[in-house]
Formats: sequence, C-alpha cells, structure tokens
Amino acid sequence: MRSEYVVPLLAAAAWPFVEPHLPVLRRLDVPVLPAGARPIAVLHLSDLHLLARHHRRAAWIRDLGRLHPDLVVSTGDHLSSMAALDLLTGIAKSFDAPGVFVPGNNDYYRPRPPVPHRYLTGKQTVDDRVMDLPWQQISAGLQGAGWTDLTHRRISLELAGTAVTLTGTDDATLRRDRYPLVAGPVEGLGIGVTHTPARRLLAALAGDGHALLLAGHTHGGQLRLPLAGPLVTNCDLERSRARGLTRQGVDWLHVSAGLGTSPWVPVRLCCRPEATLLTLTPRVR
Repeated sequence: MRSEYVVPLLAAAAWPFVEPHLPVLRRLDVPVLPAGARPIAVLHLSDLHLLARHHRRAAWIRDLGRLHPDLVVSTGDHLSSMAALDLLTGIAKSFDAPGVFVPGNNDYYRPRPPVPHRYLTGKQTVDDRVMDLPWQQISAGLQGAGWTDLTHRRISLELAGTAVTLTGTDDATLRRDRYPLVAGPVEGLGIGVTHTPARRLLAALAGDGHALLLAGHTHGGQLRLPLAGPLVTNCDLERSRARGLTRQGVDWLHVSAGLGTSPWVPVRLCCRPEATLLTLTPRVR
C-alpha cells in the first residue's frame, strides 16, 4: 500500500471514536494592557481550510459577528480550494470590526496527502512544488471585504482608546518570513501575527516588545491522546504549547487549534475546532 494512503485510512477507521467536528468558542483573558485601560476584545481565527461545501462552517464563523469584537485576526490557511473564495469574503464582511490577516503555507499550496513518517516525526521540509493557490487573489478578496493584509507590515490602530501596534509576517514553514523587514522596538501595546509559531520568529517578536503573539498552523496537534496531548506540532514549538494561551518569556503566546483540517485527514481526536475571543485586560500588579 502506498504510504500516502495510510493516514487517511487510519483516520477513517477511527471515525466512530472521534468527537464530532462541532466548533467551540473559547474565551480567555490576557493581562497585557496598562492600568486603567478599557478591555479590548480580539477574535482569533485560524486554519479555516475552506472548501466550497463548508457552508455550515462558514455560517458558524459569520455568526461570531454578534460578539462585536474590537479586532479580528486570522492567522492563515484560509482556503483549500479557490472555489471557496466567496465563502471567505462573506466571512470577512460579516464583522463590523477591523480585520487583519497573514498567509499560511496552505494559502500557497493545496494540501496534499501526508507522508506518515514525516507527520509522526514532525520532520519539516520546504515544499518544492509549483505554487498552485493564487495567494494574491485570496489576499485581494479579503482586502476587498475591508481587511488588511499584514504580511511584512506594521500598522497602528486605536482600539477601545488604546494605541495598538500590529506586526505581521509571512509563513515560517515555507521560510518566507522576513522579519527584519518589519523589525524594531514596539512602543505601547504590540501584537505579533504569524501563521507558524516557529521559535526563532516568536523570540524575535517578543524581543521587540510585542506583548501578545498570535499564531495557528498546529491544529492543536489535531490528533491528541488523553494525558499525552498532541503527537506533533508540525513545527519546532513544544508540544505542550500546541494550542491555547501560554507565556512567551515575559509576554503571551496564543496558538489557535483552528477551525478546519486538511481534506486528506478530516479528523480531529480530542481536539475540537475552535475560535477564540481574547479579552485584553490591564496587567495585574
């Protein structure tokens, strides 16, 4: 049997034992604001991996507009097919808050069948295929819906009365990140945005004073075991930090487990799809 078929077959066999793909909204407080500042609500989306048939997934995300966040951040891997571009732009238009986004590796390349030994060992390789997803067209669609492409950009916004600096990069899995293009000390509240939480990139963002780092890519491990947690993170991030909010030095890192999966492995084990509402609050003295 060809190796690329092994993981999908195992996933299919495990289907009766896997929890339903019902998304969950997680709510977390992050103490990063100065004393006396009003809370800021940041909705973190990631890894939508939309196909044209994913109407229910898109509707669930659109319904999050009722939360009226101050900012929406998407950390990549938006589409698995260009046929879903209208679903994606419809999602962006459903929010009355500013939105920012960066690309993931699967915004340049359609997902392909995983090679089991690479998946289980976490070995990363640079994709040598011709890019078969037109990222510029995806980006243009989101920008047409009013969102800002944060790829290698640093912008400033005022959110709930607080000045916020947002710094974004391209994807580290594909080695397309060029942080020196946007590097430099951050004054006030800084939020770093990227797809793959590569440790070297997280360290650079934190070193420049970003108080909160947002990433995706890991799918939370996607296949997690009770007590043991995720098998892999698909990057060099520690498995214990594959999803959720953790400390990054003196600052904070939030890794979203995401809302979708690769079409080749449409299964999650002990790892529900998620979006997260991060409420930024004053620091505790």
